[in-house]
Amino acid sequence: MEWMAWTLPTALFFAGIAALLAGMTLWELVSPSGERRGYLPIQTTRGDRLFMGLLGSAFVHLIVVGLTDWSSWFASAISLLGLILIIKWG
Repeated sequence: MEWMAWTLPTALFFAGIAALLAGMTLWELVSPSGERRGYLPIQTTRGDRLFMGLLGSAFVHLIVVGLTDWSSWFASAISLLGLILIIKWG
């Protein structure tokens, strides 16, 4: 049985997720957000978009790392781009 090897890019990716969650918590405490509608088919708050972006990014990252021979730096870059797109314009 093979275990997943934690590479530096993967560890940084998940550390970034923890930092985003902490930052969003502080931001929501200081300035609560309202709902708005972007390209997603529902009205969302900043927290909703962060959650959806993180969920999608984690799946994309794990799929790329698990099913391809691509660099985990590339997986992190694709995941980060998707996260930014959802948070900014979702």
